[in-house]
Amino acid sequence: MAQFEPGHLHIERHALTDDDVNYNVCLDYEMFTDPEKGKGMQFTLHGKMQGKDVKETFFLPKEEVYNFARDVTRIAEKYGIPKTHSQIGSDHKHYDMMFEDIRKQLDMHSGDPVNLEHFE
Repeated sequence: MAQFEPGHLHIERHALTDDDVNYNVCLDYEMFTDPEKGKGMQFTLHGKMQGKDVKETFFLPKEEVYNFARDVTRIAEKYGIPKTHSQIGSDHKHYDMMFEDIRKQLDMHSGDPVNLEHFE
């Protein structure tokens, strides 16, 4: 199950068997300016994964913001979600709405220049 509203994505999965994974997390995000990396998004993943409390915050500059799932996956693995299930799932439409909201907040357009120094 997933629910989206601007700045907030809630994703929940209940274990169906003892070997299955479970999580009930929210991914909140807001525009933020890092003194070194410039404008981007600050994300906070909070809730429960595998019965453990989670609260992790990370920043991604504008050029990397669309790769937020990499960081969410890393956090999921840290809290015991096996690699085979570590991509926290949502109906694609919720991610589409989230990406559109991020594009609006960061005023991003196709063809915008990229600061390659942010990838070093």
